[in-house]
Amino acid sequence: MKVKEVAELSGVSVRTLHHYDDIGLLVPEGVTDAGYRLYSDDNVATLQQILFFRELGFPLKNIKELLDRPSFDRLEAFELQRGMLKAKRDQLDAMIATIDKTLRAEKGEIHMTNEEKFQGFDFKTNPYEQEARDRWGDAAVERANKRIEGMESDVQKEMNQIYTKLAELRHDDPASEEAQEAIGEWYVFLNRMGHYSPEAFAGLGDMYVADERFSDNIDKFGSGLAVFMRDAMKIYAERLS
Repeated sequence: MKVKEVAELSGVSVRTLHHYDDIGLLVPEGVTDAGYRLYSDDNVATLQQILFFRELGFPLKNIKELLDRPSFDRLEAFELQRGMLKAKRDQLDAMIATIDKTLRAEKGEIHMTNEEKFQGFDFKTNPYEQEARDRWGDAAVERANKRIEGMESDVQKEMNQIYTKLAELRHDDPASEEAQEAIGEWYVFLNRMGHYSPEAFAGLGDMYVADERFSDNIDKFGSGLAVFMRDAMKIYAERLS
C-alpha cells in the first residue's frame, strides 16, 4: 500500500506517517523507484499498535523504545492495551454516571453529597508517571507505587476530602489560619506518599498553575483552586523554612 492509502485506511495524516518514518517509529517495507513509500500488512499491524499506545497517552519516544525491544511481544502488548482501555472505559462510564446524577441534583430531583460529586475522577491513574520515571528513574516510581498499592481507595477518598475542603476555602486569604491548616493536611498527605521538602512543596504548587494538565484536574473541584493552592503552598513552605 502507498502512504496515501494507509492514511485513508487508518485516519492518520500523510504528514504524520512521514514523521513516523523520519523518527524510525514506522519504517515502510520499501520505496518505489519514484520515491513512494510502500507499506506491508506487517507495517499496518504495527501502525495499529502504535495508535493504541497513542490513545493511551504514550509518548512517541516511549512507543519506539517498546517496539524496538527484542523482548517485545505484540500479542502481550495487545492484551495490556485491552486492559488499559477497559479501565479507561470503566472510568468514563463512572464519570458519565456522575454527570447524569449531577444533572438530576441540579434540577432538584435528588440530593447529592459532596463525595458523590467526584466519583469517577481517578487521580491514582497518574498521566505524568512516565515523566516521573524519566526524571527520577523506574526504581523510585516503583517504590512509590508499591507504597500506594493496597490502599488506593482510602487514598482516593482522603485526597478528595482535602481537595473539597480546600475548594470551600479558595475565596479566602491563603495566609489565613484555616487555609494554612488545610494546606498543611495536603503537605502531610503528600509526604506519606514520598518526600517533599518545603522548597519542593512550593515548586509543586507552581506546577499546579503552570501546567494546565494539573490545573484542569484540580479546578474540577472548584474554579481557581489551583491558584489558591499555589499561593497557600508557597506561604506554608516559607513558614516551614
